[in-house]
Amino acid sequence: MGGTFIITLREGFEAALLLGIIYTYLEKIGARREFRYVTMGALFGVVASILLGIVVTVLSGPLVDLGPDLIAAVVLFAASGTLTWHGWWMRQHARAMRGDLERRIDAAQATQQFWVVGVIAFTGVFREGAETVLFLWGLLTQVGTGSGGFLLALGGMLGVVGAVALGALVFQGARQLSLRRFFAWTSAFLLLLAAGLFSTGVGRLQGLGILPAADTLWDTSAWLDDRGFLGSLLAGLLGYRSRPSTLEVLAYAAYLVLAGVLIFRGTRDRRPSMARRAAEHV
Repeated sequence: MGGTFIITLREGFEAALLLGIIYTYLEKIGARREFRYVTMGALFGVVASILLGIVVTVLSGPLVDLGPDLIAAVVLFAASGTLTWHGWWMRQHARAMRGDLERRIDAAQATQQFWVVGVIAFTGVFREGAETVLFLWGLLTQVGTGSGGFLLALGGMLGVVGAVALGALVFQGARQLSLRRFFAWTSAFLLLLAAGLFSTGVGRLQGLGILPAADTLWDTSAWLDDRGFLGSLLAGLLGYRSRPSTLEVLAYAAYLVLAGVLIFRGTRDRRPSMARRAAEHV
């Protein structure tokens, strides 16, 4: 539940910020009537994301039949890698995003081709939606079905609600909300999620015999089972395992260190972030 909440909160908020920047700049240049293109593009992006989720769900059955543990391992590694890449990309390019969007909108205004802003909105929303589908599928592969699946869905819905609320606060002038800290904290949580997914993928490969046989480094299932409510919450947020193997723990720690250096190295920059400038221009 915790993992899906953080993922949908972060991804949904990024989509909300992108749309907010577009709406705000269109109003600034006197093109409020072109809002319809942005709205339609965003709606198409949401629909396309839902369809992608349906396609992934339908295809997952035959794929899992080919080899459940192997397919699960591939999904877990893909999700962890994408989470890490996403965190790195946002830290590197977020500051330039607002200026790039404004230049593209200016070009659309110069040629009177405002349908372009709809394409921008669609692309942004669908990108975030597609990433969310991959991440959630990775988490579902990690926890399995049953009550865990219900908690994932609940966390996802709460994350979407939170993202909409945060987006509304920012563009209604709630400047006391520290967006820099929000992205820093969620990046840290996403890093923990990615490390947990990677560690679980290593465990699946151990089960297949591709990696050395699994041992048990510790067993805390009697006190905090990772299949229970609190345990699954910690598993989603921190990658907690009640019975991890030594190799899983080593993989978790190594991934956490290497990906953390990649994402957070050289990010102490005093210039305002994309999100902060977005709020200040409302």
